[in-house]
Amino acid sequence: MKIPKVILVGAGPGDIELITVKGMKAIQEADVILYDALVNSDLIKKAKATTKCIYVGKRFNKHKFSQEEINQMLVDYALKYGTVVRLKGGDPFVFGRGGEEAAFIENQGIETEFIPGVSSALAVPSSQGIPLSKRNISESFWVITGTTSNGEISKDIILGSKSNATLVILMGLRNFSLIMNEVKKYRHKHTPFAIIQNGTLPNENIIIDTVNNYKNVIDTIDYSAPGIIVIGDVIAEHPAFLDEDIQRVLDLAY
Repeated sequence: MKIPKVILVGAGPGDIELITVKGMKAIQEADVILYDALVNSDLIKKAKATTKCIYVGKRFNKHKFSQEEINQMLVDYALKYGTVVRLKGGDPFVFGRGGEEAAFIENQGIETEFIPGVSSALAVPSSQGIPLSKRNISESFWVITGTTSNGEISKDIILGSKSNATLVILMGLRNFSLIMNEVKKYRHKHTPFAIIQNGTLPNENIIIDTVNNYKNVIDTIDYSAPGIIVIGDVIAEHPAFLDEDIQRVLDLAY
């Protein structure tokens, strides 16, 4: 008889090589895997042939199962099959609702283990050579949700904009204009921002501009692809920002 257990595993930002060794081992040994929309499907191929793999992804207005149903499935499958891996994009506890799932599972008396993942908030800017902190430029960074449970933008975006910190905004592309309108009130107009989509994957794409010109990029955003928004002077470290800055000067000169 198998002992029921649920392991919450962070799958990392997208590139399958950015999952932890411990996370990969959990996938390879799992009896059941429940995986999210942002998990690279190639990771699922690493599971045993006998492993039951179930997609429970949630994207904008497309929910395969409700959160309550997912919570119950984790418990039911653990009791029936043994070890269940809950595979979540990035890190389970960075806007991943891992805390809610863990509380439900533990309340049912089932053993729970946690394997951290590399959050896209850290990995995606880094993969583009954008430092979230840099001496004499940014002493801290804020990771903020771009969409709250009621669909509005977080008040922390306003608080963060009043600081000099680098802002990393997850799940904010659909509220991009609202976010930038708030940022414009508190940051200088030449503050650079970056939109990075499909981070760490072969089709990764980056858009760089300044807060004052944010409307110029609205029509270039692929709203069907996951992405993050990074705002702050550290983005000037990206080579593309220098190229675009020079081009703007040339355009004004001629």
